[in-house]
Amino acid sequence: MRIYLTRLLVRLTDEDMIVLRLSVRHTANLGRQMTSNRNNPPIGTGKTKLGIGSIAVFLLFFAWPSQASEAEPALEDLFSAVNGSVVLVRTRERALVGNNNVGVVPFTDQGSGVLISEDGDVLTAAHLVQVADTVQVEFGDGTKVLAKIVSSEPAADLAMLRLERVPEGAVIAKMGNSDAVRVGQRIFVIGAPYGLSHTLTVGRISARRLPGTLGGPLALAEFFQADVAINRGNSGGPMFDMNGEVVGIVSHILSQSGAFEGVGFSVTSNSIRQLLLTPRTPWSGISVFGLDEKLAGIFNLPQDSGVLVQRVAAGSPGARLGLQPSYLPAKIGEHDILLGGDIILEVDGFQVGKFESYIALRDHLAEIEVGQTVAVKVFRQGRVIELTTTIEE
Repeated sequence: MRIYLTRLLVRLTDEDMIVLRLSVRHTANLGRQMTSNRNNPPIGTGKTKLGIGSIAVFLLFFAWPSQASEAEPALEDLFSAVNGSVVLVRTRERALVGNNNVGVVPFTDQGSGVLISEDGDVLTAAHLVQVADTVQVEFGDGTKVLAKIVSSEPAADLAMLRLERVPEGAVIAKMGNSDAVRVGQRIFVIGAPYGLSHTLTVGRISARRLPGTLGGPLALAEFFQADVAINRGNSGGPMFDMNGEVVGIVSHILSQSGAFEGVGFSVTSNSIRQLLLTPRTPWSGISVFGLDEKLAGIFNLPQDSGVLVQRVAAGSPGARLGLQPSYLPAKIGEHDILLGGDIILEVDGFQVGKFESYIALRDHLAEIEVGQTVAVKVFRQGRVIELTTTIEE
């Protein structure tokens, strides 16, 4: 059909071109004649005065597959519509400075986030806020609001903040369906690279990475790989589709230089729903380093796995438990870690340090209600002790 039509159009004469222009207006009538009046003489018998151009137009209208599609909204309009939902996230935390236990000092960090509910829920990255003592968000108009961490899933690099108040005029972003996003589709990110808040970058989805396929500690989440530029400060910011809906939260990059090299990853919106929103995983306020069977033997643990506490956020559930952070810098393989802190062995009877037990534990913790007690067994200075705390709102 395509070759035949091409030949017809190539053979158009000047007279046919005039008929072509006119026949566009009458194509609908031709269609009605063809379908409702079987006694009409066929085209081309001399009884109907139409040139070959008319036949070509008729075939184009009725036989050629439709190529029509809705035009995407202008990017500048989409940016204006959703930019008010994006926030700058600032944290204040403590870290060990120096290679010889110089001491713990306060420092600040910053990233991005997005407001997703009228209750003041803000999505961001877990690695940005997991051990933060305080968190503050700033909207595009300069309004600053304190926030608390209400949920976190470090194994997916996701966290949820709750604002003390929602500023008047704040925009609520809509969560999209990441399953409908296709490789090659255009997307855009709004965030604060190097502290430059509300920066827009545009790109395309490069690949979809299923849970557990990237390696490393982020085994629970599905990720979009994209070529959209993201840098330090973009972490936790939203990835939007061309409908202006959130389809991902920026997590991390792969780079040999330390700067963006075209390979960035964002947690998909449906992973966010599954792992953080329904139900919510409670925030612990601690960072840990996993100990496998070999390391468990080196640390002389009474079992074949555990997690070494690295840092503990002030006022967090981990702090209320009385967990002791590590303080002595060391290197295990390629990992720079701290030694000397508590090693968690069990939480409510669930052994920690193994992926299988972690899944069961997170499901258990998600069902715990405010007022219930959590018991944690730790290995401290060669002894096993039990710590308890009550879950607060």
